[in-house]
Amino acid sequence: MHKKVIYLLLSASIINSFLLSAADQNHSEPPVAVQQPYTISSAHGDRQDPYYWLRDDSRTSPTVLDYLHRENDYFASYAKAYQPLTDKLTDEIIGRIKQDDSSVPYTKGDYSYYSRYETGKEYPVYARKSLKDGIEQVMLDVNQLAAGKDYYRVANWQVSPDQNLLAYLEDTSGRRQYTLQVRDLRTGKNLSDELTGLSGSLAWAADNKTLYVIQNDPVTLLSTTVLQHKLGNTPAQAKAVYQEPDNSFYLSLDNSRDDSYVVITSESTVSTEIRVQPTDKPASDFTVLAPRQRDFQYAAEHHQGRWLIKTDWQAPNFRLMTVEADKIGDRQRWQPLLAHDEQVFIEDFIAFENYLAISERSDGLRRIRIMPWQAPDKAFYVASDEPAYVTRFEKNPEQNTDWLRYSYTSLTTPDTVYKLNMKTGDKQLLKQTEVLGEFEQNNYVTERVWATAADGVKVPVSLLYRKGLALDGTAPLYQYAYGSYGSSSDPSFRSTVFSLVDRGFVYAIAHIRGGQEMGRHWYEDGKLLNKVNTFTDYIAVTDHLVANNYVAKNKVFGMGGSAGGLLMGAVANMAPEKYRALIAHVPFVDVVTTMLDESIPLTTNEFDEWGNPKQKAYYDYMLAYSPYDQLSKQDYPALYVTTGLYDSQVQYFEPAKWVAKLRTVKTDQNPLLFKTNMEAGHGGKSGRFSRLAEYAQEYAFILSLLGIKE
Repeated sequence: MHKKVIYLLLSASIINSFLLSAADQNHSEPPVAVQQPYTISSAHGDRQDPYYWLRDDSRTSPTVLDYLHRENDYFASYAKAYQPLTDKLTDEIIGRIKQDDSSVPYTKGDYSYYSRYETGKEYPVYARKSLKDGIEQVMLDVNQLAAGKDYYRVANWQVSPDQNLLAYLEDTSGRRQYTLQVRDLRTGKNLSDELTGLSGSLAWAADNKTLYVIQNDPVTLLSTTVLQHKLGNTPAQAKAVYQEPDNSFYLSLDNSRDDSYVVITSESTVSTEIRVQPTDKPASDFTVLAPRQRDFQYAAEHHQGRWLIKTDWQAPNFRLMTVEADKIGDRQRWQPLLAHDEQVFIEDFIAFENYLAISERSDGLRRIRIMPWQAPDKAFYVASDEPAYVTRFEKNPEQNTDWLRYSYTSLTTPDTVYKLNMKTGDKQLLKQTEVLGEFEQNNYVTERVWATAADGVKVPVSLLYRKGLALDGTAPLYQYAYGSYGSSSDPSFRSTVFSLVDRGFVYAIAHIRGGQEMGRHWYEDGKLLNKVNTFTDYIAVTDHLVANNYVAKNKVFGMGGSAGGLLMGAVANMAPEKYRALIAHVPFVDVVTTMLDESIPLTTNEFDEWGNPKQKAYYDYMLAYSPYDQLSKQDYPALYVTTGLYDSQVQYFEPAKWVAKLRTVKTDQNPLLFKTNMEAGHGGKSGRFSRLAEYAQEYAFILSLLGIKE
């Protein structure tokens, strides 16, 4: 889940008296954090949090850092027993990727743009080729930019309309607080312009010298202010062109696809408000497309003098509407374009000169429908031969073309990019991601099954296993889910998981409520006062796979991250006996304490996702499932927990407190490992090989519990 926190800083001298010193700890034994009384007060009751001292906003407290280092030492000591397996898995996983790979180029203006990797290098190179001479120009070599840094990421980049300048946003801590840099592509040198404390959005005006960025609040880290920056000016001279007054809204901005407008989007969990400004009139005011109202969401794209709008107005699964560009400001002027369908959830759309392409979810699958503007009754779907698959739009920067670029993938099919002629139906393969090693697509089976939830609802499950696997109730299971924010867990290809599947595992994606796989109601039934459905759905999927002999009941491994880490924490409390181990990456586990603190980044924005604990009904409900609060003296499965010290989404100390408390209450002898990445944030390490090595560490832990150590 998206969480950021401002935390109490206690002096190291006070906490030292309560902690076991490093000298008293043996790295082969788990560190035990002592308890210090601390009261969390609310209008609905007080709670004791004896590990609150682990909250250090500055991330400099020697005592807190020492504790995290000792947990890391214990992790390393435990993992040393199966280090040969970890090394083997690392080589195996890295060995599947083509190290000198590149993306499919797309054309915009006078250039063809793409990214590529070089053998042995951690980071991408962003480049382009002139359509006239085909000579490559390296715009950004991220390997050079990242040199000497523990963490580095380019979050976004945009080329100016005249294609001479490149604006990009960089992060050097993993905290997702970005710095603007501007490079002159004619000289390869950066300009002096540099703005800090930004979110990840960028837009250009047509004059090639006006940039738009979003400034974050320095305390809450919420995106609050859209700045208009003229190249050559100082940061202090940047003009605030919009200030978001409501701290329950996020801000983002971009250019419209035809580059005619700068678009500012204010968005909460349930509401949207969009402002637009012509790119050739940077001195003009922004105009509201339609005023915000609660429970009214929309997204818009400009096309040939009108706005095309995806909205949930009187349409829970969304519909498409349109309005002339000179008539914006009142949604009553919107005209129907594509009607609402209770069986079809509209994800996205792209407008071409002669066609409308619609990305939708129907029958639990993400599909693409093509609709000719002149003959909407002749709409057709992009076809597939597999029972579970995903199609997505690729980069389609041009509107005046009959060619749609899209990607296709499934659990057995690597990411494949096609271009489809929407007029003739001709399809061309542009690229399929090459998987090295011993991978052979025909050696695997993908399947879609349905589990019955506690309330009788049917939950879709995507399965992957090796062809010929005996489904006799003896196979181990690796079960993944997320289940929050309406984010759907699509059955996409994931090369890393074959290191488990090739060793006899069944890999399952549980499409539980809280996502949007089955439409908007699927999301609504898994949030707020329906959140527990997310957890019971996950358990029901496990029960179904065990009962139908897909897997062994004593070999079930679950994994989830962020809000999926909350899922792991809740499942650990509710049904610990059903899991051999649970893996919780950057888990949001201290729900009530975090949501009570409105100084914490994004808390206010997420009241409509989790509930506002100032209201007793939500307080009681959230408290009843909060993993940290519901820990009790019982046996727990083995647990593998990770966090990042600079995580701005789920602050490091939520899992740190959870693990510390677990060590005191659990009555089993199962391993409990906790690893803090001391140089990264929510997404883990920034380099591609470093990230793959983290998968190997996780899989080695799982396999070691089955007795496989080499």
